[in-house]
Amino acid sequence: MRAEALELVVAELEARVFVFEFGGAAGTLSSLGKDGLKVQAELAKELGLAQPEIAWHTVRDRIAEVGCFLGLVTGICGKIALDVKLMMQTEVEEVYEPFHEGRGSSSTMPQKRNPISSVYITALTSVVRQHVAALLDAMVEDHERATGPWEIEWIVLPEIFALSAGALAQTRFLLSGLQVDEKKMRANLDITRGLIVSEAVMMGLGPHLGRQYAHDLVYDICRKVIATGRPLLDLLAEDKEIAKHMNRAELAKLVDPANYLGVAGEMVDRVLAMRKASSR
Repeated sequence: MRAEALELVVAELEARVFVFEFGGAAGTLSSLGKDGLKVQAELAKELGLAQPEIAWHTVRDRIAEVGCFLGLVTGICGKIALDVKLMMQTEVEEVYEPFHEGRGSSSTMPQKRNPISSVYITALTSVVRQHVAALLDAMVEDHERATGPWEIEWIVLPEIFALSAGALAQTRFLLSGLQVDEKKMRANLDITRGLIVSEAVMMGLGPHLGRQYAHDLVYDICRKVIATGRPLLDLLAEDKEIAKHMNRAELAKLVDPANYLGVAGEMVDRVLAMRKASSR
């Protein structure tokens, strides 16, 4: 979630959530007679909170919304952490958490570099999600004087805030020092011997052979790559039908992943520009 979007959502949340409740036994302010709403308004000013449009002591959507929002925020943190854990695996090794002496090492396997922050983040966010479900349960209150559901909020809401703060702190630390191995990323792209960019080949051949025929032809050649272990480029260059329209140099450009990034760079630049503008 972008920073400016988060700020907007928080501002909207404040207007809906920072509303106090003062309504008497049944929410009608009956004990204050005709001055009930005036007293309520003055008390709201004293507390620095908004006056409710109607009593809400058994309508708990305000509380649940706060929990759901933090569930969304920590869910983003959890997605980042999971990806980092997967990319730190020995078989992948594309990114690493920030390192300092002794951090992430194993007591039995000295070679290990464990994803410490990512483990914390995924654990914290998992508990937050479960607590959010409890807040939604707390919304189901009976009549105008509940017999207990809001006590759920007293237990889980403080924990949601504490766990969310921890997840955000760990995510900030993780991203501030994330180490990226570009060479290993490129090596991983080459594991399939070119199959990962078969779509690029198909789209490149489409104008010459027709979209469907190009698809079927590339599909057959990809099966040969899997069966023989030979590079996709070699088999493409050897195909007589393809050779009528493209030489090896042209095909080499199609099978280079660096030439098939689309507008990824522009998207990143746009996000960074928006982030920079929002921080001014």
